[in-house]
Amino acid sequence: MGSRNWKHLADTIEAARETRNLTQVALAEKAGVSESTIQNLESGKERTRVPASLYRVERALGWTPGSGERVLEGGEPEEQQEETAAPPSDLPLRIVHELQDGPLLDATVLDLGGAGSQARMIVVVKGAPDASPEQIRADLLAWAKTQKHLQNLPADDEPDDPGN
Repeated sequence: MGSRNWKHLADTIEAARETRNLTQVALAEKAGVSESTIQNLESGKERTRVPASLYRVERALGWTPGSGERVLEGGEPEEQQEETAAPPSDLPLRIVHELQDGPLLDATVLDLGGAGSQARMIVVVKGAPDASPEQIRADLLAWAKTQKHLQNLPADDEPDDPGN
């Protein structure tokens, strides 16, 4: 076995955590470990053996099993393939494509209905695939502003006549 690069592991975990907009506390909660465990892993301190907590952290970061060891040996982590339900096949191709591209930032369902209507609008907010944490924050702020406007649109008693 080659020498383990604990500094590379520390930097890789920190970068992955920041890319996912997670604090050390949030990553610890997601992994089911203590905050000090995350702090220790991100310190780059040399160790004689791989802590069992590394496997929980790699899962929480969305890495495949063994990615932590690969990083320790100087490699890069392998991302888990997202196991998401396929979009319904009756959606327009443009929507199916958009749902597959970029991270999901938020989603909401808005009732459109007036009296007796069950109609709803589904809004899915996607980020750019290569968005920085700052860009994601800006996108979420823009969405919050837009969502407020959508929710406050006045409901007409009668729909517009499309023939006009």
